[in-house]
Amino acid sequence: MGALPVFRWHLAPDGYATRRQLRARGLRPGGQGVAAQLERPRRRRGPLIAYLYRIDLAKPVRPMTPARWAALAKANAARRRCPACRRDAGYVIPASLGMCVPCAYPHDCAA
Repeated sequence: MGALPVFRWHLAPDGYATRRQLRARGLRPGGQGVAAQLERPRRRRGPLIAYLYRIDLAKPVRPMTPARWAALAKANAARRRCPACRRDAGYVIPASLGMCVPCAYPHDCAA
């Protein structure tokens, strides 16, 4: 297999889209491989790279079933539950703390 075609930022031809652009159209890559890539130059680091997929090979997004909605709700509830006190924090627990704010800073919250 040959190398992927590389396009400069904002200069990709029609017929290609990123995952986000596909999703905005109600599509998904659908098992196809990356067809091309975009490169956005940066001054102090390597270029930013975005992968492109062919729009004509994309498939419609699968609809959400009741079981998928339930699984998503369960996963979001788990992200809100503090592992230390086991309470629903009312917000997604920050990964940097690993627990709710009152458990992470007990002295600050008691005052």
